[in-house]
Order: sequence, then structure tokens, then C-alpha cells
Amino acid sequence: MKTIDTSECHRYSPLIPAMEAIGKADKGERIEIIMNKDEAFNDLKEYLAEQKIGFREIYDGERMVLEFEK
Repeated sequence: MKTIDTSECHRYSPLIPAMEAIGKADKGERIEIIMNKDEAFNDLKEYLAEQKIGFREIYDGERMVLEFEK
């Protein structure tokens, strides 16, 4: 499983490294994206739903995690 932690991303939107990871992942590869910004997290969930990619949401304090398979 490829894990991308965007919670330390301060220079730009956490969606940029998340989308880069999705783009580079092989078909069938499992991806875990960790975020701490609600707006970016909701945008990523909306994108995955539009692409008909099922995902699992995990909430752990301020951390939010999306797990899915490309």
C-alpha cells in the first residue's frame, strides 16, 4: 500500500501531492492518503466518488485518512 501524508504540506494545497500519487499509482494499487484539512479531504472524496472509486474513511483526531484502490 502506498501511503501519502499531506498533513505537513504547507506551501500549497494538500490535493497536489494526493493527485500526483493517484496519477502515478498502478491500476489495482492500494493507496492511503492522510490529510488534516477538511476542505481538501472533502474535495478528494468528491473526486473519488465522481470517478466511481470506492473508498474507506478513517478519522483519528485531527487526522483524516482515505484508503482506496486505483
